[in-house]
Amino acid sequence: MPGPADSWYHEKESAWLYRAVVAAETDPDHRALFEKLAAAAEAQAGRWRQADPGIDGKFTPALRARTVARLLRHIRPRHLRPVLAAMKLRGLSMYTAPRAPASHRLPTSASEVGGRHTSLGGNNLRAAVFGASDGLVSNAALVMGVAAAGVAQEGLLVTGMAGLLAGALSMAAGEYVSVRSQREFYEYQIALERAELAEYPDEEAEELALIYNARGLDMDEARKISKAMLANPEHALEVLAREELGLNPDDLGSPVRAALSSCFAFAVGAALPLLPFFAGLAGHHAIYGAAAVTVCALFGIGVLLSLFTGHGALRGGLRLVLIGGGAGLAAWAVGKLLGAGLA
Repeated sequence: MPGPADSWYHEKESAWLYRAVVAAETDPDHRALFEKLAAAAEAQAGRWRQADPGIDGKFTPALRARTVARLLRHIRPRHLRPVLAAMKLRGLSMYTAPRAPASHRLPTSASEVGGRHTSLGGNNLRAAVFGASDGLVSNAALVMGVAAAGVAQEGLLVTGMAGLLAGALSMAAGEYVSVRSQREFYEYQIALERAELAEYPDEEAEELALIYNARGLDMDEARKISKAMLANPEHALEVLAREELGLNPDDLGSPVRAALSSCFAFAVGAALPLLPFFAGLAGHHAIYGAAAVTVCALFGIGVLLSLFTGHGALRGGLRLVLIGGGAGLAAWAVGKLLGAGLA
């Protein structure tokens, strides 16, 4: 747990950044919330200074905080939510949760909070479809480009297998690092919240009440709800993570499972352009076969992607065929130029 001097500094930095968000924010309700959170952070910093008379009270924002403040001058706070969450600013759920209408109460339990923030159940399927699409387009373009350069069929198959393995392993490594980093970030933020909740439960409840008040609830009612929700230690940390930091633990999966699924999805997509070669086709027949398989697969994947975009199936299929086909043609043209130059 950080000492009083570190805690004082972090609260001062939070207050300074809240004011930077206020300066960049255009929504008056959001501005009012962050102004109140800045005042709360200043008050908390004052308590830490009283706890340690050795704190001199001189504050200079760190380079990281100054960089975030500069970004806020050019990018709206809504679009910097992950960055602001990493700086441990609260109230970020304002950007994802709707204001409560007069006829609809705010949640009074952690399960109700989760109901508003949980992701669609199809996220894993969507990731798999995108991974397969990536593998299909990248490996088909690679094979087409190398074929246009005049490489023999054995070389094409080796190139395609190398592209499949390299791409699948790269996807797995990238997905593992991404999910692992998300989990570490969440665990770090929760550890800080746990320490602050144990040390200053009333202040944490007041900050949560400010968020509910900014979403349209009467302040007295907001205080009652926030205290009731934080009274249960089992759910208090989850509530604070969702409502103050805008984090959703339901979105975090296993890094190993994410890596394996990305690797498998990419490999499946990357293997499709190689099917004609494995089927025994040779020469131009293998190239034409790979192009035909790729076009059909692109159309099918485009239809699947339309389930997530809301566009028509035909439009989604044709769009991906045009995008993937364009990549293949570009790779073919580059391969032709390289082949002519090396001849």
